[in-house]
Amino acid sequence: MITIKDTVHDHIEIDGVAADLVDTPAVQRLRHVKQLGTVQLVYPSANHTRFEHSLGVYHLARQALDHLDIGGSRAERIEAAALLHDVGHGPFSHNIEALTHRHTGKYHDDVDELLHEGEVGAVLRDHDLDPSRIAELVAGEGTYGALISGELDVDRMDYLVRDAYHTGVPYGTIDTGRFVRELTFTDVDGDDATGSTPALVLDEGNVQTAESLLLARALMNPVVYTHHVARISKAILRRAASELLSASETTATELRRMDDHDLLSALRGCGETAELCRRYDERDLYKLAVWAEYDDVPERVHEADHDAERALEREIASEADVDRDSVILDVPPEPSMRESTARVTVSGEVRRLERQSPLVSALRTAQRNQWRLGVYAPDADTDRVGRAAAAVLGLDPDGLVSAVRKAMPTTLDEFE
Repeated sequence: MITIKDTVHDHIEIDGVAADLVDTPAVQRLRHVKQLGTVQLVYPSANHTRFEHSLGVYHLARQALDHLDIGGSRAERIEAAALLHDVGHGPFSHNIEALTHRHTGKYHDDVDELLHEGEVGAVLRDHDLDPSRIAELVAGEGTYGALISGELDVDRMDYLVRDAYHTGVPYGTIDTGRFVRELTFTDVDGDDATGSTPALVLDEGNVQTAESLLLARALMNPVVYTHHVARISKAILRRAASELLSASETTATELRRMDDHDLLSALRGCGETAELCRRYDERDLYKLAVWAEYDDVPERVHEADHDAERALEREIASEADVDRDSVILDVPPEPSMRESTARVTVSGEVRRLERQSPLVSALRTAQRNQWRLGVYAPDADTDRVGRAAAAVLGLDPDGLVSAVRKAMPTTLDEFE
């Protein structure tokens, strides 16, 4: 047995298949992939890694398995999936995932190939575990996949408390012990009315427990996950990574298997990407030219795919008479709240949280109100680019300056 001291969960005990997996290259690589990508440029202590998080997810999965009285090979599969659930992440976590997906067709939870090969595959087979079944759990498939990737998963429980701890932001605090103790599997009617299936739910009397998860995520979102400085720095790295694929022999598959250090080294060594990397390294970031609310953005922009967004960038640059590289358009995905579909037991009946909690509607409204389209440019070009973007995108120019100013905190240097 291995015992590891953790900042969040205190002592984590690792044994069985997980003890053999933890020192494989695929898992150790996660020591060099930051959990929050570029958020360290906002919160300097947010340097925790996917490795720490994976240990935390494993720890919570073990607690859940003990509570649910799940043992044997089924428990070993779930424990392996918990530890391995993030091995498919590329550098800076989710930052360049959309880019690599366009080229490879794989997201971070598409890990079947990774689990079959190398030392990970050998360890799983030594323990008589089928890598494909572990990969299915990582993707949230099957009854027990919900523990790893679902509305009430241990992944979510760990990253909220861990991210709150390392950023110093108090909003992500949830009672993980209560969550784990109140989980149960209950037969529920399928959404397609084809019969009942076991589903992971919170036991009777835990509506507020489920709401705490929803609230924690909603509060962390604007101050951590979508903070404008984090978004600008992520956009710069995405642009640089895309240029790297075009300007070098680096493939998307190779890019996907890099860690943070590998990517920065490759960007520094490529002439076409060195300047963007310098901006990231020195925190000489682009500035906000536009910061527009959801309802101020035309539907055609909301619906634009990658190619359409790049065409809009070129049009904005032409309208502003600046270099094409001086404009980055950042259109976030549509607001979503997966946690709201979590199931809770109320008066003996399993219900979705969105049907039971009045908070869900309010938080959905808040999430929509927090959504922002961003257009970023070098400091000297922000006024011209902002006016051009308003014209090209069909935005109301009178509301843009006030929206930008409201988005810019006036205290603490790291929030500049």
